[in-house]
Amino acid sequence: MTAIGVVHQMRRWWPRRADGLPVGQRALDEFSRFADNPLRPPPSTSGTTLNITSADLGEIQIPLDELASSALAESRVSDFHCVTTWTARRQTWTGIALAPWWTTRIGPLPREPFAVVGAADGYRAVFRTDDLFAEDVMLAWALNDDSLDLRHGAPLRLVSPAQYGYKNVKHVGSIALHSERPASLLGPKEHLRARVALEERHSRIPGRLLRWPYRLVVPITAIVAERRRATPPEHTSSTSPATRPRHCNSPTLTVR
Repeated sequence: MTAIGVVHQMRRWWPRRADGLPVGQRALDEFSRFADNPLRPPPSTSGTTLNITSADLGEIQIPLDELASSALAESRVSDFHCVTTWTARRQTWTGIALAPWWTTRIGPLPREPFAVVGAADGYRAVFRTDDLFAEDVMLAWALNDDSLDLRHGAPLRLVSPAQYGYKNVKHVGSIALHSERPASLLGPKEHLRARVALEERHSRIPGRLLRWPYRLVVPITAIVAERRRATPPEHTSSTSPATRPRHCNSPTLTVR
């Protein structure tokens, strides 16, 4: 890449001021692929089930085909807020709202106070269950009227608009319920609640102090992450959410 090309890419991925954004956030015109490790490509394969585990439920395996054919499928528009201060505005997600689907398919909402959402690439995020089952949280298989690609979490992604991007787990494969708070994969960088409105970027450092350190790495992280592409995921089922017809009624910093 030439020097001019580098400058162009840096400007392309630099967040800019915009009206109506949460405190500390700036807008990006494109929805980049971000990852906690941008050098690692997305997984080239993924499972065909959502595995749910708890002491009360044991283990339940939900085929992804079942999710995609649910009568509860819907599309919602929301902003996506990365912890590194960029926001992709007005993204349309298609999937199921987690709480009503859970009460319809699994049973009453969990009594356990904590949950871990796990991904096919080994990533996981820790939640309070009241945050995970908030009314705006979805399990999505399509973004802006197209099936999710690997860049944005195929075949299934958690969408939690009120929380920073590192809670919006890509390549979702499991939800595990816990009576005690599990350890975080990210250590203190993961705030348990990560609420955008309260700028809970980090569990120890005030969010306002991280705005510029995080923002400065946005362009280079986006450039590296976008270059680390992988082939489409292999599925044993031809009708998984990543391939079935869409419903028409995505290192040292935590950057998912």
